[in-house]
Amino acid sequence: MAKKDEKTNVMRILEQKKVKYEPHLYIDSMSTNGVEIASIMGEDPDKVFKTLVTTGKSKEHYVFVIPVDKELDLKKAAKAVGEKSIEMLKQKDLLGLTGYVHGGCSPIGMKKQFKTVFHETAEKYDTIFFSGGKVGYQVELHLEDIKPIIKYELFDLVTEGK
Repeated sequence: MAKKDEKTNVMRILEQKKVKYEPHLYIDSMSTNGVEIASIMGEDPDKVFKTLVTTGKSKEHYVFVIPVDKELDLKKAAKAVGEKSIEMLKQKDLLGLTGYVHGGCSPIGMKKQFKTVFHETAEKYDTIFFSGGKVGYQVELHLEDIKPIIKYELFDLVTEGK
């Protein structure tokens, strides 16, 4: 069970780089469903982002960060990273590759830095939320503030009508 004063690696990295963030805990619910998490936190699901890891036809890995109530469009995602095609990483491979478990995966603090693309709507909000690196933790910050930590691009990544 998460403790209110516990810090995750994501939080330590943000503090080390002097990035202002707001931690949010949803420790009474260990849900990994992003829409439920947004609801628990009383936030607009369009401002709460999930981190998805994929594998390209080239066998390179890519990270896509999209709103929790949307679906990743694999064709748009492949185009964003210059791949012929991509597929979702198998859940059993996530921990070994990234150091994160399903529901606690963050674009910050992975074992290796992969090319990262945020859905283009991330820049329209003053702050966005994404996983703090553990189930039960979210961080809220300005997208621009993570530039010193990870390189990212913005692209239309989601399926239409979702």
